[in-house]
Amino acid sequence: MARVAGVSTATVSNALNGRPGMAEETRARILAAVDELGYQINPTARSLRAGRTDAIGLLVPELDRPFFGQLATRLADGVEATGRHLVLQRSGSNREGELAAVAYARLRMYDGVIVTVVDLDLDDLERLNFATPVVLVGERVVPRTFDHVMMDNVGGARLATAHLIECGARRIAILGGSRDESHARMPSLRTRGWREAHEDAGLVPPEELIVELDAIDPATGRRAVRELAREHDFDAVFAVTDFLALGVLRGLADLNLSVPQQVQVVGFDDVDESEFTVPSLTTIGSGRTVIASTILGLLETRMREQAQRLAPGDRAEPVEVTITPELVRRGSTRGH
Repeated sequence: MARVAGVSTATVSNALNGRPGMAEETRARILAAVDELGYQINPTARSLRAGRTDAIGLLVPELDRPFFGQLATRLADGVEATGRHLVLQRSGSNREGELAAVAYARLRMYDGVIVTVVDLDLDDLERLNFATPVVLVGERVVPRTFDHVMMDNVGGARLATAHLIECGARRIAILGGSRDESHARMPSLRTRGWREAHEDAGLVPPEELIVELDAIDPATGRRAVRELAREHDFDAVFAVTDFLALGVLRGLADLNLSVPQQVQVVGFDDVDESEFTVPSLTTIGSGRTVIASTILGLLETRMREQAQRLAPGDRAEPVEVTITPELVRRGSTRGH
């Protein structure tokens, strides 16, 4: 190609990589030669030479959950701003699916990997062997060898429940909770916060209003709140996610129970849809934008260290960042 265009191979390389400082006539001649010869860039070969692929892997439990979809969008925006691309993988909300997704990610030539951990335990995580930088996201206890970003689930649930108590609620159901608080999983942690808020207010947590669910989605929330109403009295619902709360609002409407006059509702995550429910949903903001920027900042630091081939002793210590939740008051509670 260099011979056809009448330039050096270095000049061809500069033109194909869009480097500045080249006469437009020269660039045009090279591009014409590319068309004439049908030349195509081999991205795999280029990646091997450059030692990078400009791809970041993101492993999330599900693709149809608003929180993960909206977090992925914010991560994609940040990644694309650096000239890279985000590659999304679904891991499922179970150990087998997560292990399979991690194994697949290890085979890809990613510059970095973001792993949302749901069901992997500490032993699983300690056996992870990535050649590329990794940031873990989620509630699980993780090895101190990884950077870790998580939400304050206990504090957020305590904030949600305390708000309902301040608004006069005394029979607060938690939908999607767990009676077993020994696990470092979202339902258990948010139930712990629900319980602590009652105790802080000098109230006895109504154990019969802890509703464990097999799925966290609107259909389950709708069905669960209707079943709950047949068995117990309650004047408020703390749904452990906004996605679940969407179904709770629908179920309460089915029962002709007005929100917030008869039953108050609080969700968790502040997904974009929560502002547009009727009434709009009071929720706990989980800071997706802050989470995304924190993840990308940590990952960028690790990728820079790897590019510089720093020895382990010269690299920054792994960090654990907990995102502080905030109450977003809207129309589904009486205190907005």
